[in-house]
Amino acid sequence: MEIKQIRDPQQKMKISTDILKMLPEWFGIPEAVEDYIHYSSNMPFFAVYSQSKAVGFIAIKENNRYTAEVYVMGVNPNYHRRGIGRALISSAVKWCWEHGYEFLQVKTLDKSHPDKNYACTRKFYEAMGFRPLECIPELWGKDNPCLIMVMYIGEEQF
Repeated sequence: MEIKQIRDPQQKMKISTDILKMLPEWFGIPEAVEDYIHYSSNMPFFAVYSQSKAVGFIAIKENNRYTAEVYVMGVNPNYHRRGIGRALISSAVKWCWEHGYEFLQVKTLDKSHPDKNYACTRKFYEAMGFRPLECIPELWGKDNPCLIMVMYIGEEQF
């Protein structure tokens, strides 16, 4: 497995399109998927490759001078539970630290929603060091309560 920073917007769009279409349990709203594909093509973007094929990616949104965000992340389901998500988050944290960010945030579905896939997602983010900050039910609508999780970026991470 190899992690590369991708700079070409078209390549970013191809990678994110290919992987997100494999993840309807997490990315099932077509308009949202199109937004992820479009906007992430202009963000810092890392991909994990296995035998020259992208099997995971992460896009980092720069919110302000203190905080960046995991805008979107996806891993081919055939490669789940192999450390790819952990490697992508580690790459994002390192990139954020090198660029002077103090916090990394991620938005996910809150625990008040019964979705078992997102329960695993929250558990993953907590294991990576993210902590729940606030649930904002109105952000994505009452049926999809948004949980904001944050991580402090400190030198001890490296």
